[in-house]
Amino acid sequence: MSFKFKTMFWATGVASLVLMTTGLQAQSSQVPPDHFVVQQTQGVTHVSLGGTVVPYKEVTLSAQLPGRVKFLAGIEGDIFKESDQLVELDDSELMAKREAALAQLANADAQLRNAGVQFNRELWSPKSKSSMGGMGMPNLFDQMFTRPMEDVIGERDRDAERQADIYSSRTNIHQAQNTMVRVQAEIRAIDAKIRDARSVAPFDGVIMKKFVEVGDTVQPGQPLLKYADVEYLQIVVDVPGRLRPGLSEGMMLRAELDVGDREIPVRVAQIFPMADAQRHTVTIKFDLPQGESAPGMYAKVLVPDFNAPTRANPVIPSSAIRYNGSLPGVYVVGEEDKPMLRLIRVGETLPGGYSTVLSGLQAGERVLRNPPLGISAGWTSPQR
Repeated sequence: MSFKFKTMFWATGVASLVLMTTGLQAQSSQVPPDHFVVQQTQGVTHVSLGGTVVPYKEVTLSAQLPGRVKFLAGIEGDIFKESDQLVELDDSELMAKREAALAQLANADAQLRNAGVQFNRELWSPKSKSSMGGMGMPNLFDQMFTRPMEDVIGERDRDAERQADIYSSRTNIHQAQNTMVRVQAEIRAIDAKIRDARSVAPFDGVIMKKFVEVGDTVQPGQPLLKYADVEYLQIVVDVPGRLRPGLSEGMMLRAELDVGDREIPVRVAQIFPMADAQRHTVTIKFDLPQGESAPGMYAKVLVPDFNAPTRANPVIPSSAIRYNGSLPGVYVVGEEDKPMLRLIRVGETLPGGYSTVLSGLQAGERVLRNPPLGISAGWTSPQR
């Protein structure tokens, strides 16, 4: 799935939201430019659900073996490339074990060579046929009479002795080979531990949080640091089960960021297949445009509720709303084109610079699009 949102893609999504939620009609040519006729729009009810901005990819690097922290690449916020070394544990003990294993491997190789030499010697010069009767005539007598007589009377079987010596030589070769295989496996296991002593970046990203410092002693499973890809961000929201049927992957929605109180388009990226058994909610992730927020921030996503009855609310330009403290109001143009300030209840903000009004206005009334500074009028109560 690509996360490089192009301008055309976002513009299309925003345009779709405007058409679905506003349905505003063109103003009559008889209405002055600074006036706006309140429009009535019908749309689906939206539920504002809070969520948290999280990185697209995040991992926690943990210690795989006990040791002392020897090296840390940086601090929180430092940027690294894939395969850059982030943490290193002291591996002096492992290196010593590796040197000892290499010495054992050399001994096993020497034993293998010696066993091969002894096997060849037994094939061409059997020990069972070696002479033990001295030199000259005694040795000749021993070979011609003594040895054949021993075989005849059954006191000694030199062929059986030779086969036993050959079998013993072969056994020594197999044992030396097995020793080499075992030592080589030990070296590979040590090399794996030496690799585990170093933690590298699994992808391009930044250090989110450190849990250790240089000199700390760690145990297997202990967290070292948290690492994440913050180039692409998502909003994680627990959506009630009744709202889940109205969402699908790729669907465009709107979100309100806690920073700057802005609305931005978001896209449904992932819908978890299983609901929470206790809260009966489904976890859904929404893609954010790049550079719009930071991990850990609070955000609200406007999720459509197709089960709720369709509502019809007046819509006005957001620029027409003026606040007296925390009380919102608009200037309604009444008889004789005199503006009258009226309290209203503001609903949700719509794309294109419009806002819905929950109470205080009716469709067909005229309001000032952008009331000038210094305008004054009496307050009127909201119409319900």
